[in-house]
Amino acid sequence: MTTILSLMRILNGALEKLTAVTSSSLAAIMVLALTGSAVTRYISGTGYDWFIELPPALVPWMVFPLLGPLLRSGSHIQVDLLPTLLEGKAALWLKLFVYSLMVLGSLIFLQAGNEAVALFRRLGQLMELEIELPIWWMYLAFPTGFFILLLFSFELWLETLCELTTREGTAS
Repeated sequence: MTTILSLMRILNGALEKLTAVTSSSLAAIMVLALTGSAVTRYISGTGYDWFIELPPALVPWMVFPLLGPLLRSGSHIQVDLLPTLLEGKAALWLKLFVYSLMVLGSLIFLQAGNEAVALFRRLGQLMELEIELPIWWMYLAFPTGFFILLLFSFELWLETLCELTTREGTAS
């Protein structure tokens, strides 16, 4: 189990760096697009609609792949009621339960995202930008993000399980 956990840490470490660079790049592109739109309108009096419509289309690609890295770093939205009341093994059992739900939820949303992408791909719809992009490209961010969340949730589940079994072994 520790071998799998080590491999998951290496894989997720690389994914964390990749998603950070990608999200930062997308944020920069979004800001540049809006700045370009403002400059173009100021200089020429007219602008390009896709400068304004591109940032909202990129938001899912910036947000969803970051779910896993945010969970791993503890920066994800959370309610800390029970963790403040529980200590030791009870806190670990709670974490194991939460990460189990995260793995299950990630699998469900991964499947739903894949079905949505397949549907929009079959429909052949295009985004209403000046540049024609298939709408399924935007929806591909959902299964991608939930697959990354699945990997990170599984790593945290394994980590908690290892810690729980280590404490069980030392307690006997």
